Amino acid sequence: MKMLKRKSISRLIADTRGAEIAEAAAVLPLMFLMVLGIFWFGQAFSIYGAITRAAQEGARAGSLPYCATCIGSNTLGAYATNANTAIQNAMLASKLDPTLAQYPATIPTLISCSTGGSVGCNGGASTNFCIQAPIQLTPTQGLGATGLCGISVSMRYPYHFWLPFTSLNKQTIWIAASSRVRMETR
Repeated sequence: MKMLKRKSISRLIADTRGAEIAEAAAVLPLMFLMVLGIFWFGQAFSIYGAITRAAQEGARAGSLPYCATCIGSNTLGAYATNANTAIQNAMLASKLDPTLAQYPATIPTLISCSTGGSVGCNGGASTNFCIQAPIQLTPTQGLGATGLCGISVSMRYPYHFWLPFTSLNKQTIWIAASSRVRMETR
């Protein structure tokens, strides 16, 4: 009786050796797909960090006075040109193509420090980045009072996702970034 049990147990052990190969064949493609997903989401996160840093650099550069010793030459176009140059340099340093960037899908509605009306994107300096200045960063406290003025930079960048056998395969995802900085006066 004991001998019969041992033979049947050894037969079961011998029969399950092929099951490991079948389990590996079922699990490995799923594991590979997960590793690919982690890689591609990591790439998207890296691009998000790069364009956010570029927007911050552009806003910082655009907030500085264009000419510290020249009175009257600190025009809005000069601020936007400084911001545009800084954004392009930061994107090129991150190995991203600045020509692929676009205005955000919805342009931020921001209030002007000088007129109190809405501020549009400065298309003169760039057709890729939405640079808005001077904007109110803090609300005004009463009639004639002005809040803290600043500059806003916003954009979006395309990312082509590749994850086979999913609905995300070969989809273009737009990654958005924006930054606001207080204008410097000196």
